[in-house]
Formats: sequence, C-alpha cells, structure tokens
Amino acid sequence: MGRDVMEAEAAVVGMRPAEGTRAAVGLGTEVPGARLLLIDDYEFIRIGVRTMCARLHGRPVEWHEAGSLQDGIGIFGRDGPFDAVLLDLNLSDCKGLQGLRLFMQAHPLARVLIFSGTVDEFVIRQARALGAQGYLRKTGSAQELQSALAELLPPPERPRLPLAAERLFPRLPGSSMYDRIAELGPRHLEVLELVLSGCTNQEISSATTLSLGTVKNYVSSLLLALDVRSRSHLISLFR
Repeated sequence: MGRDVMEAEAAVVGMRPAEGTRAAVGLGTEVPGARLLLIDDYEFIRIGVRTMCARLHGRPVEWHEAGSLQDGIGIFGRDGPFDAVLLDLNLSDCKGLQGLRLFMQAHPLARVLIFSGTVDEFVIRQARALGAQGYLRKTGSAQELQSALAELLPPPERPRLPLAAERLFPRLPGSSMYDRIAELGPRHLEVLELVLSGCTNQEISSATTLSLGTVKNYVSSLLLALDVRSRSHLISLFR
C-alpha cells in the first residue's frame, strides 16, 4: 500500500489541503467545499491521502483525521456531518469488519468507503452487506482513490443520488468457497473475520468475550466447514 501513496505524495510535494470549506471560482461564484473524515492509524498514509485529494471536482476538501476507530466515531459525532468517511479495516483499537460494524452502529447514515490492504471476496462482500458504499484497495493508484471519492461527492450543481453500488466495489468471480461461507452462522462469521484479519485465538477471545476454549472450537469447526487443512491454509485462500 505504502508504495503507491508515498509515490503520489512525493509527486505533489508542496501542495497543501485547501483552507476552509469554500473557494472562489470565476467572478463572484463560490463552490462549496467537501468535508471528509479519514480514519487510519498511519500518519504518513493520512498525509498522502489528503495531499493527493486536496480538491475533488474542483472543490476544496476539508479533511478531518482520526488515528483510531473510537476517535473517528467521536469526531464524526462531534464535528459532523461529513460528506464521506474513508475507513481502514486494520486499526490499532479494532481489527477487521468489526470496525465498520461499530461505526455504522454509531452513525448509520454515514457514507463509508473502505480503504484497506485486505483484498478478499469474503471481506468485500461482508463490507457491502454491512453498509459500506464502496471498497478501495490500498494497492490501487492515486487516480483510483480520487475517482472513488469523486463518485461519492457529485459536483455541487448536481443533487446527490443513490450510488450504483457495484461501481465502487472490486469485481470478483463467484466461488464455491463463498457459497460455503454464506451458510455459516453470525458467530462463525465474526470469528472468521478476525482470523482473516490475522488475530490470534487470544485476541479473538478478547474481542468477542468468548472463552479461549470456545474460540478454538469455533476455529476448528470453520476449518472443517470450509474444507481447509489449517489456519494458515485458510488465510492463504483469501490473499
């Protein structure tokens, strides 16, 4: 992820995000600015994103930032409304889709675009089901990031319309693995999300309040249900 953001950041050294939320355009005409919230725990990523996307559709962007999920939830509630939220899935205080779930519970009307280095069918489909407006890969280009955000932010002269959901999600082929996943219950899905996020059994236990023994049982039943040999084999199928 870092390579694309850092390259794009280097290409625009010296730029600064626009100040304020309005900019003069032409003679006496003002274009309203956009307000975006970026939630990512790496500062250099936040710097790169706000530098690359200082303007969208010719509109200045007022960026607000958070380094953790809880900070992001608080900022949205305190300083909102925001036109869109760019949310990482691997934060210091929350791993995997649980972050999206908690954010949407706190702010159900938020327009959230997932911005993640995790690219697999299960996570992308679940993010969409949980209410995300799109899913952007961190390995993508600066142009992809700008286009996705512009899609969420139509020009001010055009009213906001419902998004065609498919446009902002990666196209993925169907698979028998996903068919098996679709048959899992809510608790198995929660454990699977955390396993794919790289959590240990102890971390899963802490995140779900399940006992360590119960977590081990869930992981074992997942391996059996999905017909995989080991935890590492399971994770490799979604990379």
